[in-house]
Amino acid sequence: MGTIYKTIDLCAGIGGIRRGFELTGFFSNVLSSEIDRHACKTYEHLFGENPNNDLTQEPFKKLVDITPYDILMAGFPCQPFSRAGLNEGFAHREEGNIFFHIAEIIKRSRPAAVFLENVDHLVYRENGLSFKKILITLEESLDYKVIGTKKNSKNGIDYLPNDFIRNSRYFGVPQNRPRTYIIGFNKKMFGKKIKKIENVELPKDSSEILYKNINFVLERKVDSHYYLGSGYLETLKRHRKREVKKGNNFGYKIINKSDDINPIANTLLATGGSGRERNLIYDPQEGIAGVKLKNKKTPLNKEGIRIMTPTEWGKLQGFINYAFIKNGKDNFSFPKDTPEIHQYRQFGNSVTIPVIETMAMFIVQCFKLMDYTPQKLRR
Repeated sequence: MGTIYKTIDLCAGIGGIRRGFELTGFFSNVLSSEIDRHACKTYEHLFGENPNNDLTQEPFKKLVDITPYDILMAGFPCQPFSRAGLNEGFAHREEGNIFFHIAEIIKRSRPAAVFLENVDHLVYRENGLSFKKILITLEESLDYKVIGTKKNSKNGIDYLPNDFIRNSRYFGVPQNRPRTYIIGFNKKMFGKKIKKIENVELPKDSSEILYKNINFVLERKVDSHYYLGSGYLETLKRHRKREVKKGNNFGYKIINKSDDINPIANTLLATGGSGRERNLIYDPQEGIAGVKLKNKKTPLNKEGIRIMTPTEWGKLQGFINYAFIKNGKDNFSFPKDTPEIHQYRQFGNSVTIPVIETMAMFIVQCFKLMDYTPQKLRR
């Protein structure tokens, strides 16, 4: 076996980032942190480890201090950043802001690299002030070289917001999912070697195609409870008409019933219950139309319209039929008693694993350019 780099998995969710790194064969996770009990249960089910640790608390930070590792990974939540905090820099840790707890952990443990993932809007919110604050913290306060940034003549940071946004649709899955990716390397550790990665950029796509379009993702003969009640479908139609009159593009979408020869899904949302109407499927089945179900106020619609299943969401995120295949068998599953609503939420709140895998290989390539060998413990 070749070089293995050690990772810590913060804001771990159900382990999508961890699994993406593991798939490369170059990474092994040594510590995790997640506080959502439902996600913790799934994570433990998948990896055999309970990640129930709170990264905002001193006991966990001390645990990181004594844990040898190379890369800090975090799909951190996007919380508001104040202008006051921007002016005060790293010294101003806003109460409850997860990023600044992560920054403190980075400052204390000094990993070789950091990998952060967030929503695409992060680079634009508050006119870009939030994102700028993150970059200033990493570059100036913590002394990390962030891929996509350059020093200007005034020794400030120049960057293009779109250089940090990558879309899952270009990494082998038919899902329009733009996300912000931040990768940084420890300048103090690498010294002059950091110049070898000054002009590299984040991967824009992947050559591996898991599914050509949404039609290759869909299951056949799904259970009747996935079909919309006729009354609810009519409600969605009325809402769409109102929005169109307002000049908006809001409302339900039937993603596989269009003129596009390679239809893709809209972004899967972490809300679970709401938002699924943006990814409706045309899938007529015999014996469905007009059926009455206990949990539906009206009989099932006659147009063959249904929501996507959790399995289909899992495929679009790379969990099912990809990331957990071993010896030809797919070993992904949820704990047996996981309600479907939580399955949707956990997939929607996670990452697209093939994208993460590509980003992880990019980090490996950067390490090789700088001749990095894992060390036991750094300060």
